[in-house]
Amino acid sequence: MDGNKKLVGDGFDVTSPMPGPRIRQLSPYLLIDHIGPMQIAPTDTPLGSPPHPHRGFETVTVVYDGYLAHRDTAGHDGTIGPGDVQWMTAGAGLRHAEMYDRDFARRGGKLELLQLWVNMPKADKLVPPKYQELRAAAIPSVALPDGKGSIRVIAGSYGGATGPASTFSPMTLLDLHLGQGADFTLTLPAAYNVGLYVVRGAVLINGDRPAKTQQLVVLGWNSADVQLTASEDSLVLVLAGAPIEEPLATYGPFVMNTNEELMAAIADFESGNMGKFPEDE
Repeated sequence: MDGNKKLVGDGFDVTSPMPGPRIRQLSPYLLIDHIGPMQIAPTDTPLGSPPHPHRGFETVTVVYDGYLAHRDTAGHDGTIGPGDVQWMTAGAGLRHAEMYDRDFARRGGKLELLQLWVNMPKADKLVPPKYQELRAAAIPSVALPDGKGSIRVIAGSYGGATGPASTFSPMTLLDLHLGQGADFTLTLPAAYNVGLYVVRGAVLINGDRPAKTQQLVVLGWNSADVQLTASEDSLVLVLAGAPIEEPLATYGPFVMNTNEELMAAIADFESGNMGKFPEDE
């Protein structure tokens, strides 16, 4: 399925295949935002997504090109670049900002990244916020058997490698780099929900389902073996995980289990209980 086009913040051109008219979630994954690819003109103006709140889930940002600066009211900050992944646990709640890195903005360049929203089990939704900055060098890569590509293991385990991300529910997040002609079988736990998002390129799935750039293919449960053939050089993000079988209540940047919990989140945000930045004082 194709994504909807939208503008996020004051500098992100976004394609979003989920949620949408045909799919609300692929539990535990709630959202896929594909930012770019876009060319950033040199600027001294801060651009990106200014401070905003979150509670009850995690944001996962995978950078392919460009540099993104993060800071939040829990005291975390950092800059991620090509190949890096940022895994932020909003938990009980915080405010954060995601802006172009200042040096990158001044010189300009290509920007492309993916951001996922990942649900959290009810028992963990109010844990203290956490921040994982996963550098490209710390993410293991597994070569394909035919030598025509590789699999970066961000979370979970695959091919004898274990990703560095710490998660609250079982999941596997893989970044596939496929050369033209790559043909292999991806093996995942049968109990996992499975989706494939084509960042760029063109692939054939299980011999009869073609997918191309910025398309999401939902395989759902019981998709233990997935045959992938790349008709051109391709980049595919594999989203797989055990579904969280709990009620879901969402409102903007808050993901909870009941409407009462949503109302509490809104009240906490409006009363300043999700933290302040120094400039707010």
